[in-house]
Amino acid sequence: MKATFTVAVALAGAASAGSIHHRHAHDAYRALEKKTFDNGTCGCTTIYSTYYGEATLSFPPVPTSTSAPPPPPPATTTSTAVVVPTPVPQTCSTTGVYTFPATTITLTDSTTVCVPSTTGVPSGTHTVGGVTTAVTTATTVTCPYATVSTSAGVTTSVIATTTYVCPSAGTYTIAPTTTTVDQDTTITVPAVTTYPAGTYTQPELITTIDTTSTVVYCPFDIPSPTPAKPSTTAVPSPSSYPAVPATTVAPKPSAQPSAPAPKPKPKPSGGLGGAAGKPWGISYTPYGTGPSAGCKSASQVEADIAAIAAAGVTTVRVYSTDCDTLPNVGSACAKHGLKMILGLFIDSPGCDASNPSVNEQINAIKAWSRWDLVSLVAVGNEAVFHGYCEPSELASLVTKCKSEFSGYNGPFTTAETVNIWQQSDFSSAMCGVVDVAGANAHAFFNTETDASQAGQFVKGQLDIVSDICKGVPGIILETGWPTAGNAMGQAVPGVHQQGQAISSIVKECGDKAVLFSLTSDKWKSADTACACEQHFGVAGSLNIHLSL
Repeated sequence: MKATFTVAVALAGAASAGSIHHRHAHDAYRALEKKTFDNGTCGCTTIYSTYYGEATLSFPPVPTSTSAPPPPPPATTTSTAVVVPTPVPQTCSTTGVYTFPATTITLTDSTTVCVPSTTGVPSGTHTVGGVTTAVTTATTVTCPYATVSTSAGVTTSVIATTTYVCPSAGTYTIAPTTTTVDQDTTITVPAVTTYPAGTYTQPELITTIDTTSTVVYCPFDIPSPTPAKPSTTAVPSPSSYPAVPATTVAPKPSAQPSAPAPKPKPKPSGGLGGAAGKPWGISYTPYGTGPSAGCKSASQVEADIAAIAAAGVTTVRVYSTDCDTLPNVGSACAKHGLKMILGLFIDSPGCDASNPSVNEQINAIKAWSRWDLVSLVAVGNEAVFHGYCEPSELASLVTKCKSEFSGYNGPFTTAETVNIWQQSDFSSAMCGVVDVAGANAHAFFNTETDASQAGQFVKGQLDIVSDICKGVPGIILETGWPTAGNAMGQAVPGVHQQGQAISSIVKECGDKAVLFSLTSDKWKSADTACACEQHFGVAGSLNIHLSL
């Protein structure tokens, strides 16, 4: 992706700096909004407590007795900001390579703050945020929730407290935010976040910025535990607990032997990748290449796959199941002897099978089940980078897919940028559930790399991701170079330059890389810093002859 170093990047008011050319046709692959419940029957009283500026501790009001002195008037009330380990925003006004020093924060108490995040949405009305709660009887629910407040053109995340009177059992979404936008944009979604006591470390981060006025969020690692505060209640020492007998009791001769425990499913090994020095894979979406996109017919898909096979490419990566991807691409691959990397696309918050889009794709893959054609399953494409999944949620979804796709015995992965793989919370969650570490790595967005060096850069990224999970090999699931657009430092687009870059990548690591993508697509956005998103088609550089 764009930022391949250790940092999470989000463009202020625009698409993410790390993957604006990876919308694929999921501009057309509509994002599904979450369903909300009708709370019209609930009485609601909302009390707002607004805090502006940096995140601070929000203390609930403390009841006072009638004999206690009245609190001081608000005008004289002061508060001290509490430093908390929320991702630190850094504004980069110009392009270049930035280094952010390491920072350590220690919390002695659990701290609750309002943490804003951003997410891209298409034009229309969207309901986001809020607090969802289930009640089993008529009850009154009082809880803090995150919202946003705008003053003098500045949007600030704040914490408010609301009281809902719910007359019957059911599930209620409390205080969601509804916003309407007239074009694809990035909105702020606040959330109440609690940080336990502990020591939080934000490691030194280095990233390459290719767009002016980019906001970089530097995340903190998972904290190490801190000693508990002294308690007035005596806690027994470990020696006071009953000891576990160490004596081994031999079974009686007459006892029946217990059935052996089922053996875990072995991890797949070998077989993934192609011949050294040859192009192994290419990404493919069965959409039209014009401004309106639309789905290609089965015959058009078959012609594309035939051309790919004729050029010696052996594997096709697809991103989702829409536009009859499975039957059309699958049938063509079976006919021409190609393998497939299946994709399960997550393009909205809701990183589990309860997300209607995710559930639909899982069911489609299960119904299709042509596992003989599948060499790899990629669950998500930059889902954590875009904020749609927490690492633990994505890991759970990979595990869920493994159980759902019972007829498939091959490897599973996810596709993220190398900097996401380098984050400790991500690698600790994912290394135990994936069989391959899948990374998207685009040399073009490193401003210090020219076309002739693209292969060295991508091979370096492959080496990094291959060392993150012990015993788990790395694979490059996207890499390419545009034929047109604006130069990004030493990275210059062009037909000749793409030919140099693709040749370099194939030479260095073509046997472990998926080239992005078959065609250039007019339906992608042209309004980006590089103005290159419509020009990543590599068919010409690979001598793939497509039908018009």
